[in-house]
Amino acid sequence: MQYVRKYERFKKVRSRITAHKPDCISVAIGDKVRIGETRKLSKTKSFVVMEVLK
Repeated sequence: MQYVRKYERFKKVRSRITAHKPDCISVAIGDKVRIGETRKLSKTKSFVVMEVLK
């Protein structure tokens, strides 16, 4: 939650991070995963999926 002073209210905040998914890990949309920082893999990718949490 983040406080917005102009409106004196809170808003929900989330971020979208582009991450590389290796072939050995099967992930579905909506799964929660652990990601780790790595070298730049493309213009926007600098994270890699390490494991599926749920």
